[in-house]
Amino acid sequence: MLHIQTLRDNANLVVEKLKIKNFEAQHIVYDVLALDIQIRNLKKLLDDNLMTQNKLSKEIGMLFKNGKTAEANQAKEEIARLKTEEKETQETLSDKENSIQELLVLLPNLPHESVPAGKSAEENKIVYAEGDATPFENALSHWDLVKKFDIIDFDMGTKITGAGFPVYKGKGARLQRALINFFLDAAVKNHYTEIQPPYLVNKDSAYATGQLPDKDGQMYHITIDDFYLIPTAEVPVTNIYRDVILTLSDFPIKNCAYSACFRREAGSYGKDVRGLNRLHQFDKVEIVQIQHPDKSYKTLEEMKIYVMSLLQQLELPFRVVKLCGGDMSFTSALTYDMEVFSKAQQRWLEVSSVSNFEAFQANRMKLRFKDENGKTRLAHTLNGSALALPRIMAALIENNQTDAGILIPKALQSYTGFEMID
Repeated sequence: MLHIQTLRDNANLVVEKLKIKNFEAQHIVYDVLALDIQIRNLKKLLDDNLMTQNKLSKEIGMLFKNGKTAEANQAKEEIARLKTEEKETQETLSDKENSIQELLVLLPNLPHESVPAGKSAEENKIVYAEGDATPFENALSHWDLVKKFDIIDFDMGTKITGAGFPVYKGKGARLQRALINFFLDAAVKNHYTEIQPPYLVNKDSAYATGQLPDKDGQMYHITIDDFYLIPTAEVPVTNIYRDVILTLSDFPIKNCAYSACFRREAGSYGKDVRGLNRLHQFDKVEIVQIQHPDKSYKTLEEMKIYVMSLLQQLELPFRVVKLCGGDMSFTSALTYDMEVFSKAQQRWLEVSSVSNFEAFQANRMKLRFKDENGKTRLAHTLNGSALALPRIMAALIENNQTDAGILIPKALQSYTGFEMID
């Protein structure tokens, strides 16, 4: 959530910067500022009211002492009137504060100055590419290969639950587990602390990281308990630090977590979501950092390089793209996507997003730290997929297909216990 002071100081700049995200913010921003003035005026009225009550309270005792009973009683009546006025003003203030909060949560995070303008993924900027992205001729897609080798059953998942909930079997399940362990071990070696988080979160947690109200319709909601199934481990892991005040020595905080992820993906259909390309339940290893604001963009670059190293070890052709304003998430200030090339589908598949949220999430969750001067400031939060498994699995299966079977990259063989799926 944007800090109200940002809007007070730079209202026009906020409106212009959010246009890069194709978000028209003018009406919201100026409605917020109008409410902000009303709120400050109401707070002044309350302060003046309380000051007058305190003054009259002190005078009453002296009036009674000096035998001025009538004047003392008038003062008591005036205090009673002021208390009624105070209650009415406080109710109005609460309504205004709720209204301004409802408007503030509608505003996306401001994009970093380096974010390119654009409306869709076609306008993202490629900043790095590595590996052979030459398509295979007459190659089988992963949804045909998994059926041929009986390692993932989409029909069985549909029978048990519904479309988008595949069943991994035999060497397919072992490859999935191998990828999870490989990603977790790599993160721990890079000084991330492993967390095993809950898969359900409450409304406060979903609000704190920006899923609510923005992604309300995309989350699975357990209404009887008012819990949400997590769309990513970022949500519970970042919320560990909700309402926390850190010290400078705490930075950087580096956590990683494996979790299943749940997304409704409402409105998704067609060939681009076939097979493993888009699921309602999938596995992912997430990396999360809490960092000092002065170091968060250096940290983002380090996280990007780290995710690139995982793709290099998996021997997958990949590219890194900087997202344009129109393709960025509601909460992000700057995002890099990592995409692997599917040689059978002959298309790029997103497998990771690495983002800096600056103070946007921290402001929502009151995640603060004491700086060198003892001043309380908002921390910066960052996260990245390291990695999301479905499209990694799809690319590994398709790109490593041979007449004899599917080859396993060397980096995974000690985790799978086999060199080929045949």
